[in-house]
Amino acid sequence: MSRNDILKNNKIINVMYHDQIVGRLALTSDNLCAFEYDRSWLVNGFSISPFKLPLEKKVFVASREPFSGNFGVFDDSLPDGWGRLLIDRMLLKMRINPAEVSILDRLAILGKTGMGALEYVPEYKLCNSKITSNLSELEKECEKILNEIYDGDIEQLFTAGGSSGGARPKILTKIDNEDWIIKFRSSFDPKNVGQMEYQYSQIAKQIGIEMPETRLFEDKYFGVKRFDRLKNGEKVHMISASALLNASHRFPCLDYSDLMKATHMLTRDMREVEKMFRLMCFNVFMHNRDDHSKNFSFIYSDGKWKISPAYDLVFSEGIMGEHATTVAGEGKNPTKEHILSVAGEVGIDSKRGLKIIQEIERHMVSINEISILS
Repeated sequence: MSRNDILKNNKIINVMYHDQIVGRLALTSDNLCAFEYDRSWLVNGFSISPFKLPLEKKVFVASREPFSGNFGVFDDSLPDGWGRLLIDRMLLKMRINPAEVSILDRLAILGKTGMGALEYVPEYKLCNSKITSNLSELEKECEKILNEIYDGDIEQLFTAGGSSGGARPKILTKIDNEDWIIKFRSSFDPKNVGQMEYQYSQIAKQIGIEMPETRLFEDKYFGVKRFDRLKNGEKVHMISASALLNASHRFPCLDYSDLMKATHMLTRDMREVEKMFRLMCFNVFMHNRDDHSKNFSFIYSDGKWKISPAYDLVFSEGIMGEHATTVAGEGKNPTKEHILSVAGEVGIDSKRGLKIIQEIERHMVSINEISILS
């Protein structure tokens, strides 16, 4: 693909779901995204972002913040952290300034490879390199990228992880014909971060938190089966709490009470609210303070919304030692009283809330068995 193909500044991008056109995206004169549902989707479809893009015949225009002029649901499709780094490196290799590539063209680069079910047409394929199955080799290549000394096969890393989100290096791969994510250590992680995240996933399952299947590859690389892909390959629509609520994940701006109220508004199901409450308790008691708005998601399945399986559960000190999502206003040292205050605010009976707390406390001994430092 030529430099001109990437920088031709598409005027319109079609948003697709299961080969059906959802609607069209364009840019206003001041580079804000404008979106309109397709006429047929208005009749037979569903709102892809219920709070911000209700199923209405109108042209929606995004605000400048917090997604740089994009709508949250489409920003979810775009990689951040590691994936964005790889895309930008690919663009630089093609002598393209990443700052000159518009939101629409970034969505076109993503095409059909993004997280969730939304796809974007026309699609620009920057490359399609063969991926090695040697995890140790891939990890070393990732380390070089992070250390800015990379002169190897950027195409291979881009193909493996260019559509992924999150800060840690990772690859998207097939295992037993199913879709998995395998993570590598970042320069800020302890050496045993893979083992830690795997142990956290096992504890979460023990206390009733829904998790995808997880594995520890080669005794060091954490892997998780993708919940946005079904066994038959069908893609599942998802939206993060960040996108749903127009809330940046880059700085603290949510409280768990906000998250649970939004959960009830979206799902109309107190069982889903209780799932979020249990996840909050886990994050508090298991010291996962990287609980920002992109680390909670909802999936649309069988005509209704529900909380996605949990992900990115691991020991974290957070920014300045605080939870990214506060608990009844407390970020640094939330207590049982703060937790029960949230329970009361969202309609969970105090006895039920206390029972969930006690279930999780019984597993607290497990955290002492996890070596935080290598």
